[in-house]
Amino acid sequence: MTFVVLCSTMSFTIDMHYCGDNLVDTAVFSKVKTCGMEMQNPTSKECSITKKGCCNDEQIAIDGQDELKTSFDTLTLDQQVFITSFIYSYINLFEGLEENETSYDDYAPPLVIRSIYKLVETYLI
Repeated sequence: MTFVVLCSTMSFTIDMHYCGDNLVDTAVFSKVKTCGMEMQNPTSKECSITKKGCCNDEQIAIDGQDELKTSFDTLTLDQQVFITSFIYSYINLFEGLEENETSYDDYAPPLVIRSIYKLVETYLI
């Protein structure tokens, strides 16, 4: 249950770097590595023609849930009955038996007549 709450409330982003139509790198909790072919800003302002780069970065943000229902009294009556009956039956699963009844107390184990390793003639050397 804790794992479900943790995953549903956690927010994270997925960064992707595309070179043309090919996916180069994907990162979840760190910066994405580039392919090294992205266009640099020109330092000289003499040329007004700029070349369009083939690379682009995409970012997908997944937001977690901010509000959790923590109050027991806001549940409906049917939900409260289900939760209480589930907890009661779950706790009763771990109650031990009052008596340990074994049905094999009166039986003796069979006696070993022959050694099995001698019958198949396998010995460890």
